[in-house]
Amino acid sequence: MPTFAEALGTFAAGLTPSGLPPEVAEKAAHLLLDTAGVALAAAPEDFARSVQEVALRLGGPPEATLWGRAERVGMASAVLANGTLAHGLDYDDTLEEAIVHTGCCCATAALAVGEARRAPGAAVLAAIAAGAEVMAAVGLVAPGAFHRRGFHPTALCGPFGAAAAAGNLLGLSPAALATAFGLCGSQAGGIIEYLADGSWSKRLHAGWAAHAGLTAALLAGAGFTAPRTVFEGTHGFFRAFAGEAPDPGRLARLVRSLGREWAILRLVFKTYPCGSINQPYMDCAARIRAKYQPDPAAVREVLCRTPEGAVHRLWEPLAEKRRPAAPYGAKFSLPYCIALVLVEGEAGVEGFTEAKIRDPRILALAEKVRYLVDPTLPYPQRFTGHVRVTLADGRVLEETQDAPRGGPEMPLSAEELAAKFRANAARALPALQVEEALGRLLKLSAEPDAAAAASALRGPS
Repeated sequence: MPTFAEALGTFAAGLTPSGLPPEVAEKAAHLLLDTAGVALAAAPEDFARSVQEVALRLGGPPEATLWGRAERVGMASAVLANGTLAHGLDYDDTLEEAIVHTGCCCATAALAVGEARRAPGAAVLAAIAAGAEVMAAVGLVAPGAFHRRGFHPTALCGPFGAAAAAGNLLGLSPAALATAFGLCGSQAGGIIEYLADGSWSKRLHAGWAAHAGLTAALLAGAGFTAPRTVFEGTHGFFRAFAGEAPDPGRLARLVRSLGREWAILRLVFKTYPCGSINQPYMDCAARIRAKYQPDPAAVREVLCRTPEGAVHRLWEPLAEKRRPAAPYGAKFSLPYCIALVLVEGEAGVEGFTEAKIRDPRILALAEKVRYLVDPTLPYPQRFTGHVRVTLADGRVLEETQDAPRGGPEMPLSAEELAAKFRANAARALPALQVEEALGRLLKLSAEPDAAAAASALRGPS
Protein backbone atom coordinates (compact mmCIF):
# COMPACT_ATOMS: atom_id res chain seq x y z
CA MET A 1 0.00 0.00 0.00
CA PRO A 2 1.34 3.45 -0.83
CA THR A 3 1.92 5.78 2.07
CA PHE A 4 0.02 9.08 2.34
CA ALA A 5 3.10 10.92 1.07
CA GLU A 6 3.33 8.63 -1.95
CA ALA A 7 -0.37 9.07 -2.74
CA LEU A 8 -0.08 12.85 -2.48
CA GLY A 9 3.05 12.73 -4.64
CA THR A 10 1.28 10.73 -7.34
CA PHE A 11 -1.56 13.24 -7.44
CA ALA A 12 0.63 16.35 -7.43
CA ALA A 13 3.14 15.06 -9.97
CA GLY A 14 0.42 14.00 -12.37
CA LEU A 15 -1.77 17.12 -12.32
CA THR A 16 -1.61 18.93 -15.68
CA PRO A 17 -3.48 21.91 -17.11
CA SER A 18 -5.70 19.55 -19.10
CA GLY A 19 -6.65 17.82 -15.86
CA LEU A 20 -8.06 20.98 -14.28
CA PRO A 21 -11.79 21.57 -14.49
CA PRO A 22 -12.44 25.11 -15.78
CA GLU A 23 -13.75 26.30 -12.43
CA VAL A 24 -10.62 25.03 -10.68
CA ALA A 25 -8.34 26.81 -13.15
CA GLU A 26 -10.34 30.00 -12.66
CA LYS A 27 -10.15 29.69 -8.86
CA ALA A 28 -6.38 29.15 -9.07
CA ALA A 29 -6.07 32.36 -11.09
CA HIS A 30 -8.17 34.22 -8.55
CA LEU A 31 -6.05 32.77 -5.75
CA LEU A 32 -2.88 34.04 -7.39
CA LEU A 33 -4.49 37.44 -7.98
CA ASP A 34 -5.61 37.75 -4.37
CA THR A 35 -2.26 36.54 -3.04
CA ALA A 36 -0.28 38.98 -5.16
CA GLY A 37 -2.57 41.84 -4.20
CA VAL A 38 -2.30 41.35 -0.46
CA ALA A 39 1.47 40.92 -0.78
CA LEU A 40 1.74 44.25 -2.62
CA ALA A 41 -0.43 45.89 0.03
CA ALA A 42 2.16 44.80 2.60
CA ALA A 43 5.14 46.08 0.60
CA PRO A 44 5.34 49.51 2.33
CA GLU A 45 5.32 47.98 5.82
CA ASP A 46 8.37 47.70 8.08
CA PHE A 47 8.22 43.90 8.27
CA ALA A 48 8.16 43.69 4.48
CA ARG A 49 11.27 45.80 4.09
CA SER A 50 12.99 43.68 6.71
CA VAL A 51 12.36 40.34 5.05
CA GLN A 52 13.02 41.69 1.55
CA GLU A 53 16.42 42.99 2.64
CA VAL A 54 17.25 39.57 4.02
CA ALA A 55 16.11 37.94 0.76
CA LEU A 56 18.41 40.27 -1.15
CA ARG A 57 21.34 39.30 1.08
CA LEU A 58 20.54 35.60 0.65
CA GLY A 59 20.53 36.31 -3.07
CA GLY A 60 20.91 33.58 -5.63
CA PRO A 61 20.66 33.80 -9.42
CA PRO A 62 18.24 36.53 -10.61
CA GLU A 63 15.46 34.12 -11.50
CA ALA A 64 12.39 35.21 -9.48
CA THR A 65 10.84 38.60 -8.69
CA LEU A 66 10.59 40.12 -5.24
CA TRP A 67 7.01 41.37 -5.43
CA GLY A 68 6.87 45.13 -5.01
CA ARG A 69 10.63 45.50 -5.55
CA ALA A 70 12.66 45.94 -8.72
CA GLU A 71 15.13 43.17 -7.87
CA ARG A 72 15.12 39.48 -8.74
CA VAL A 73 16.76 36.79 -6.60
CA GLY A 74 16.91 33.01 -6.35
CA MET A 75 13.60 31.19 -6.22
CA ALA A 76 13.89 30.16 -2.58
CA SER A 77 14.92 33.65 -1.50
CA ALA A 78 12.01 35.17 -3.43
CA VAL A 79 9.37 32.97 -1.84
CA LEU A 80 10.75 33.62 1.63
CA ALA A 81 9.93 37.29 1.12
CA ASN A 82 6.83 36.99 -1.08
CA GLY A 83 5.20 34.43 1.20
CA THR A 84 5.85 36.59 4.24
CA LEU A 85 4.30 39.62 2.56
CA ALA A 86 1.34 37.59 1.30
CA HIS A 87 0.44 36.49 4.82
CA GLY A 88 1.76 39.52 6.67
CA LEU A 89 -1.48 41.53 6.77
CA ASP A 90 -3.70 38.50 7.44
CA TYR A 91 -5.68 39.48 4.38
CA ASP A 92 -5.11 36.21 2.48
CA ASP A 93 -7.34 33.25 1.69
CA THR A 94 -8.46 30.63 4.22
CA LEU A 95 -9.74 27.07 4.01
CA GLU A 96 -12.14 27.01 6.94
CA GLU A 97 -12.18 23.37 7.97
CA ALA A 98 -8.39 23.02 7.91
CA ILE A 99 -7.68 26.64 9.02
CA VAL A 100 -4.86 27.01 6.50
CA HIS A 101 -3.89 29.84 4.15
CA THR A 102 -2.90 28.36 0.81
CA GLY A 103 -1.94 31.14 -1.57
CA CYS A 104 0.89 32.54 0.53
CA CYS A 105 2.66 29.17 0.28
CA CYS A 106 1.45 27.61 -2.96
CA ALA A 107 0.86 30.56 -5.29
CA THR A 108 4.14 32.21 -4.30
CA ALA A 109 6.10 29.00 -4.90
CA ALA A 110 4.36 28.25 -8.20
CA LEU A 111 4.91 31.69 -9.71
CA ALA A 112 8.55 31.82 -8.58
CA VAL A 113 9.33 28.46 -10.19
CA GLY A 114 7.19 29.29 -13.21
CA GLU A 115 9.07 32.56 -13.70
CA ALA A 116 12.46 30.91 -13.29
CA ARG A 117 11.62 28.07 -15.70
CA ARG A 118 9.65 30.25 -18.14
CA ALA A 119 6.69 27.92 -17.75
CA PRO A 120 3.36 28.55 -19.47
CA GLY A 121 0.78 30.31 -17.34
CA ALA A 122 -1.58 27.34 -17.52
CA ALA A 123 1.12 25.14 -15.98
CA VAL A 124 1.51 27.61 -13.11
CA LEU A 125 -2.22 27.42 -12.42
CA ALA A 126 -2.07 23.62 -12.36
CA ALA A 127 0.83 23.81 -9.92
CA ILE A 128 -1.11 26.20 -7.68
CA ALA A 129 -4.02 23.77 -7.65
CA ALA A 130 -1.72 20.84 -6.88
CA GLY A 131 -0.20 22.72 -3.97
CA ALA A 132 -3.53 23.88 -2.56
CA GLU A 133 -5.01 20.37 -2.68
CA VAL A 134 -1.99 18.80 -0.97
CA MET A 135 -1.86 21.50 1.69
CA ALA A 136 -5.58 21.12 2.33
CA ALA A 137 -5.33 17.33 2.56
CA VAL A 138 -2.57 17.55 5.18
CA GLY A 139 -4.58 20.07 7.18
CA LEU A 140 -7.77 18.03 6.97
CA VAL A 141 -6.24 14.93 8.55
CA ALA A 142 -6.51 16.45 12.02
CA PRO A 143 -8.56 19.68 11.85
CA GLY A 144 -8.22 21.79 14.98
CA ALA A 145 -5.55 19.59 16.55
CA PHE A 146 -2.59 21.79 15.61
CA HIS A 147 -4.06 24.92 17.19
CA ARG A 148 -4.94 23.02 20.35
CA ARG A 149 -1.26 22.14 20.78
CA GLY A 150 -0.09 25.70 20.15
CA PHE A 151 0.94 25.42 16.48
CA HIS A 152 -0.04 27.51 13.45
CA PRO A 153 -1.54 25.15 10.82
CA THR A 154 -0.26 27.16 7.86
CA ALA A 155 3.29 26.96 9.19
CA LEU A 156 2.98 23.18 9.51
CA CYS A 157 1.07 22.35 6.33
CA GLY A 158 2.52 25.07 4.11
CA PRO A 159 5.82 23.33 3.26
CA PHE A 160 3.92 20.36 1.80
CA GLY A 161 1.77 22.63 -0.39
CA ALA A 162 4.77 24.62 -1.60
CA ALA A 163 6.71 21.43 -2.34
CA ALA A 164 3.77 20.06 -4.34
CA ALA A 165 3.46 23.28 -6.37
CA ALA A 166 7.19 23.56 -6.99
CA GLY A 167 7.67 19.85 -7.65
CA ASN A 168 4.85 19.83 -10.19
CA LEU A 169 6.56 22.54 -12.24
CA LEU A 170 10.02 21.08 -11.74
CA GLY A 171 8.80 17.80 -13.22
CA LEU A 172 9.52 15.67 -10.14
CA SER A 173 8.38 12.07 -10.23
CA PRO A 174 5.80 10.84 -7.70
CA ALA A 175 8.58 9.14 -5.75
CA ALA A 176 10.69 12.31 -5.69
CA LEU A 177 7.70 14.35 -4.50
CA ALA A 178 7.08 11.83 -1.72
CA THR A 179 10.71 12.35 -0.72
CA ALA A 180 10.18 16.11 -0.78
CA PHE A 181 7.25 15.67 1.61
CA GLY A 182 9.51 13.60 3.86
CA LEU A 183 11.91 16.54 3.96
CA CYS A 184 9.07 18.95 4.66
CA GLY A 185 8.18 17.01 7.79
CA SER A 186 11.57 17.87 9.26
CA GLN A 187 11.21 21.56 8.37
CA ALA A 188 7.66 22.13 9.59
CA GLY A 189 7.15 24.33 12.63
CA GLY A 190 5.52 27.52 13.85
CA ILE A 191 4.24 28.29 17.35
CA ILE A 192 1.53 30.84 18.07
CA GLU A 193 3.24 32.67 20.92
CA TYR A 194 2.99 35.83 18.81
CA LEU A 195 -0.42 36.15 20.49
CA ALA A 196 1.36 37.24 23.68
CA ASP A 197 2.60 40.56 22.31
CA GLY A 198 1.50 40.97 18.70
CA SER A 199 5.05 40.60 17.34
CA TRP A 200 5.88 39.58 13.79
CA SER A 201 6.75 35.88 13.95
CA LYS A 202 3.46 34.62 12.48
CA ARG A 203 4.08 36.71 9.39
CA LEU A 204 7.24 34.73 8.70
CA HIS A 205 5.48 31.37 9.00
CA ALA A 206 4.14 31.41 5.43
CA GLY A 207 7.35 32.69 3.85
CA TRP A 208 9.45 30.16 5.70
CA ALA A 209 7.01 27.38 4.78
CA ALA A 210 7.16 28.31 1.09
CA HIS A 211 10.97 28.50 1.29
CA ALA A 212 11.13 25.11 3.04
CA GLY A 213 8.82 23.43 0.53
CA LEU A 214 10.60 24.77 -2.52
CA THR A 215 13.97 23.82 -1.03
CA ALA A 216 12.65 20.33 -0.25
CA ALA A 217 11.57 19.91 -3.87
CA LEU A 218 14.99 20.99 -5.11
CA LEU A 219 16.74 18.63 -2.69
CA ALA A 220 14.53 15.71 -3.65
CA GLY A 221 15.23 16.41 -7.31
CA ALA A 222 18.96 16.31 -6.53
CA GLY A 223 18.68 12.87 -4.93
CA PHE A 224 18.43 13.68 -1.22
CA THR A 225 16.47 11.05 0.74
CA ALA A 226 13.74 11.26 3.38
CA PRO A 227 11.18 8.89 4.97
CA ARG A 228 8.16 7.77 2.95
CA THR A 229 6.31 7.37 6.24
CA VAL A 230 6.60 11.04 7.20
CA PHE A 231 2.88 11.18 8.00
CA GLU A 232 2.03 7.74 9.41
CA GLY A 233 5.30 6.90 11.11
CA THR A 234 5.93 6.31 14.81
CA HIS A 235 7.91 9.55 14.89
CA GLY A 236 5.93 11.16 12.08
CA PHE A 237 4.33 14.50 11.44
CA PHE A 238 0.93 13.90 13.03
CA ARG A 239 2.19 12.23 16.18
CA ALA A 240 4.60 15.14 16.65
CA PHE A 241 2.28 18.06 15.89
CA ALA A 242 -1.25 16.73 16.42
CA GLY A 243 -0.37 14.46 19.33
CA GLU A 244 -1.82 11.30 17.81
CA ALA A 245 -1.46 8.90 14.92
CA PRO A 246 -3.52 9.75 11.83
CA ASP A 247 -6.72 7.78 11.29
CA PRO A 248 -6.03 5.36 8.38
CA GLY A 249 -9.65 5.59 7.24
CA ARG A 250 -9.47 9.36 7.08
CA LEU A 251 -6.24 9.22 5.11
CA ALA A 252 -7.84 6.82 2.64
CA ARG A 253 -10.89 9.08 2.21
CA LEU A 254 -8.71 12.11 1.59
CA VAL A 255 -6.69 10.23 -1.03
CA ARG A 256 -9.87 9.12 -2.80
CA SER A 257 -11.12 12.71 -2.89
CA LEU A 258 -8.03 14.08 -4.67
CA GLY A 259 -9.03 15.41 -8.06
CA ARG A 260 -12.71 14.77 -7.32
CA GLU A 261 -13.64 17.09 -4.45
CA TRP A 262 -11.53 20.19 -4.99
CA ALA A 263 -10.66 21.94 -1.75
CA ILE A 264 -9.53 25.02 -3.67
CA LEU A 265 -13.17 25.68 -4.56
CA ARG A 266 -13.97 26.01 -0.85
CA LEU A 267 -11.42 28.74 -0.17
CA VAL A 268 -12.58 31.97 1.42
CA PHE A 269 -11.22 35.28 0.12
CA LYS A 270 -11.11 37.70 3.03
CA THR A 271 -12.81 41.07 3.10
CA TYR A 272 -10.96 42.38 6.18
CA PRO A 273 -7.17 42.27 6.87
CA CYS A 274 -7.32 40.31 10.12
CA GLY A 275 -7.94 36.85 11.59
CA SER A 276 -10.15 34.49 9.57
CA ILE A 277 -12.56 33.68 12.40
CA ASN A 278 -13.15 37.41 13.00
CA GLN A 279 -14.67 38.01 9.57
CA PRO A 280 -18.33 36.96 10.10
CA TYR A 281 -18.44 38.82 13.42
CA MET A 282 -17.24 41.98 11.71
CA ASP A 283 -19.87 41.59 9.00
CA CYS A 284 -22.51 41.38 11.73
CA ALA A 285 -21.16 44.53 13.36
CA ALA A 286 -21.11 46.30 9.98
CA ARG A 287 -24.77 45.47 9.35
CA ILE A 288 -25.76 46.71 12.81
CA ARG A 289 -23.97 49.99 12.19
CA ALA A 290 -25.44 50.39 8.70
CA LYS A 291 -29.02 49.64 9.82
CA TYR A 292 -29.18 51.46 13.13
CA GLN A 293 -26.22 53.89 13.37
CA PRO A 294 -25.90 53.34 17.14
CA ASP A 295 -23.98 55.95 19.11
CA PRO A 296 -20.94 54.10 20.53
CA ALA A 297 -21.29 56.09 23.76
CA ALA A 298 -24.85 54.77 24.14
CA VAL A 299 -23.81 51.11 23.95
CA ARG A 300 -24.15 49.31 27.28
CA GLU A 301 -22.81 45.92 26.16
CA VAL A 302 -21.77 43.91 23.12
CA LEU A 303 -22.15 40.14 23.52
CA CYS A 304 -20.91 37.54 21.03
CA ARG A 305 -21.49 33.80 20.92
CA THR A 306 -18.22 32.06 20.14
CA PRO A 307 -16.84 28.51 19.84
CA GLU A 308 -14.51 27.25 22.55
CA GLY A 309 -11.72 26.70 20.03
CA ALA A 310 -11.48 30.41 19.23
CA VAL A 311 -11.31 31.68 22.80
CA HIS A 312 -7.57 31.40 23.43
CA ARG A 313 -6.66 33.14 20.18
CA LEU A 314 -9.28 35.86 19.85
CA TRP A 315 -10.77 36.53 23.30
CA GLU A 316 -8.35 35.78 26.10
CA PRO A 317 -6.79 37.29 28.10
CA LEU A 318 -9.87 39.52 27.72
CA ALA A 319 -8.36 42.63 29.31
CA GLU A 320 -5.42 42.48 26.90
CA LYS A 321 -7.60 41.77 23.88
CA ARG A 322 -9.67 44.86 24.69
CA ARG A 323 -6.51 46.99 24.59
CA PRO A 324 -4.13 45.43 22.02
CA ALA A 325 -0.48 46.13 22.71
CA ALA A 326 0.48 46.25 19.02
CA PRO A 327 -1.27 46.70 15.66
CA TYR A 328 -0.60 43.10 14.65
CA GLY A 329 -2.10 41.83 17.89
CA ALA A 330 -5.26 43.83 17.14
CA LYS A 331 -5.85 41.59 14.13
CA PHE A 332 -6.45 38.70 16.54
CA SER A 333 -8.69 40.58 18.97
CA LEU A 334 -12.43 40.28 18.44
CA PRO A 335 -13.19 43.03 20.98
CA TYR A 336 -11.03 45.44 19.00
CA CYS A 337 -12.23 44.34 15.54
CA ILE A 338 -15.91 44.54 16.47
CA ALA A 339 -15.45 47.92 18.13
CA LEU A 340 -13.51 49.21 15.11
CA VAL A 341 -16.35 48.33 12.74
CA LEU A 342 -19.09 49.65 15.03
CA VAL A 343 -17.26 52.97 15.39
CA GLU A 344 -16.00 53.47 11.84
CA GLY A 345 -18.17 51.23 9.69
CA GLU A 346 -15.18 49.61 8.02
CA ALA A 347 -11.89 47.87 8.76
CA GLY A 348 -9.28 48.28 6.07
CA VAL A 349 -5.51 48.09 6.19
CA GLU A 350 -5.41 51.47 7.95
CA GLY A 351 -7.62 50.13 10.73
CA PHE A 352 -4.63 48.27 12.18
CA THR A 353 -2.09 51.00 12.81
CA GLU A 354 -0.45 52.30 15.97
CA ALA A 355 -2.62 55.41 15.91
CA LYS A 356 -5.84 53.50 15.37
CA ILE A 357 -5.34 51.02 18.21
CA ARG A 358 -4.96 54.01 20.56
CA ASP A 359 -8.23 55.66 19.43
CA PRO A 360 -10.17 56.30 22.66
CA ARG A 361 -13.55 55.83 20.96
CA ILE A 362 -12.63 52.34 19.77
CA LEU A 363 -11.00 51.35 23.06
CA ALA A 364 -13.97 52.58 25.11
CA LEU A 365 -16.33 50.43 23.07
CA ALA A 366 -13.95 47.43 23.09
CA GLU A 367 -14.18 47.48 26.90
CA LYS A 368 -17.88 46.65 26.56
CA VAL A 369 -17.40 43.64 24.26
CA ARG A 370 -17.58 40.20 25.87
CA TYR A 371 -18.25 36.63 24.78
CA LEU A 372 -20.31 33.57 25.66
CA VAL A 373 -19.06 30.12 24.67
CA ASP A 374 -21.63 28.28 22.54
CA PRO A 375 -20.78 24.56 22.20
CA THR A 376 -23.29 24.14 19.35
CA LEU A 377 -21.28 26.25 16.91
CA PRO A 378 -19.73 24.09 14.12
CA TYR A 379 -16.10 25.12 14.61
CA PRO A 380 -13.68 24.57 12.86
CA GLN A 381 -15.86 23.16 10.08
CA ARG A 382 -17.57 26.54 9.71
CA PHE A 383 -16.79 30.09 10.79
CA THR A 384 -19.93 31.86 11.98
CA GLY A 385 -20.70 35.25 13.51
CA HIS A 386 -22.99 36.65 16.17
CA VAL A 387 -23.12 40.17 17.63
CA ARG A 388 -25.75 41.45 20.06
CA VAL A 389 -25.58 45.13 21.00
CA THR A 390 -27.56 46.32 24.02
CA LEU A 391 -28.07 50.09 24.22
CA ALA A 392 -28.45 52.21 27.33
CA ASP A 393 -32.19 52.63 26.62
CA GLY A 394 -32.67 48.85 26.62
CA ARG A 395 -32.94 48.31 22.88
CA VAL A 396 -31.19 45.21 21.52
CA LEU A 397 -29.60 45.15 18.06
CA GLU A 398 -28.61 41.70 16.90
CA GLU A 399 -27.14 40.06 13.80
CA THR A 400 -25.94 36.55 13.00
CA GLN A 401 -24.06 35.09 10.03
CA ASP A 402 -23.77 31.40 9.22
CA ALA A 403 -20.73 31.56 6.92
CA PRO A 404 -17.93 33.94 6.01
CA ARG A 405 -18.34 36.35 3.15
CA GLY A 406 -15.94 35.51 0.32
CA GLY A 407 -16.53 31.75 0.61
CA PRO A 408 -18.69 29.35 -1.41
CA GLU A 409 -21.93 30.40 0.29
CA MET A 410 -21.33 34.14 -0.18
CA PRO A 411 -18.63 34.45 -2.85
CA LEU A 412 -17.03 37.70 -3.89
CA SER A 413 -17.79 38.60 -7.48
CA ALA A 414 -15.06 38.96 -10.08
CA GLU A 415 -15.56 42.72 -9.84
CA GLU A 416 -15.09 42.65 -6.05
CA LEU A 417 -11.92 40.58 -6.34
CA ALA A 418 -10.57 43.00 -8.93
CA ALA A 419 -11.44 45.98 -6.72
CA LYS A 420 -9.66 44.37 -3.77
CA PHE A 421 -6.58 43.78 -5.93
CA ARG A 422 -6.57 47.35 -7.23
CA ALA A 423 -6.82 48.83 -3.73
CA ASN A 424 -4.08 46.57 -2.41
CA ALA A 425 -1.67 46.80 -5.34
CA ALA A 426 -1.97 50.60 -5.40
CA ARG A 427 0.00 50.70 -2.15
CA ALA A 428 3.10 49.52 -4.06
CA LEU A 429 2.63 50.08 -7.80
CA PRO A 430 1.65 53.02 -10.05
CA ALA A 431 -1.89 52.96 -11.43
CA LEU A 432 -1.03 51.87 -14.98
CA GLN A 433 1.07 48.99 -13.70
CA VAL A 434 -1.74 47.91 -11.37
CA GLU A 435 -4.00 47.52 -14.39
CA GLU A 436 -1.31 45.66 -16.32
CA ALA A 437 -0.76 43.25 -13.45
CA LEU A 438 -4.49 42.72 -13.04
CA GLY A 439 -4.92 41.88 -16.71
CA ARG A 440 -1.94 39.55 -16.89
CA LEU A 441 -2.87 37.62 -13.75
CA LEU A 442 -6.51 37.18 -14.78
CA LYS A 443 -5.42 35.94 -18.23
CA LEU A 444 -2.53 33.85 -16.98
CA SER A 445 -3.92 30.65 -18.51
CA ALA A 446 -3.26 32.11 -21.97
CA GLU A 447 0.25 33.42 -21.20
CA PRO A 448 2.96 31.39 -22.95
CA ASP A 449 5.51 32.57 -20.37
CA ALA A 450 4.64 33.17 -16.70
CA ALA A 451 7.62 35.52 -16.38
CA ALA A 452 5.57 38.26 -18.05
CA ALA A 453 2.97 38.14 -15.28
CA ALA A 454 5.65 38.01 -12.59
CA SER A 455 7.43 41.03 -14.04
CA ALA A 456 4.23 43.03 -13.74
CA LEU A 457 4.54 42.68 -9.96
CA ARG A 458 7.97 44.34 -9.85
CA GLY A 459 8.21 47.61 -7.99
CA PRO A 460 9.62 50.85 -9.43
CA SER A 461 13.38 50.87 -9.99
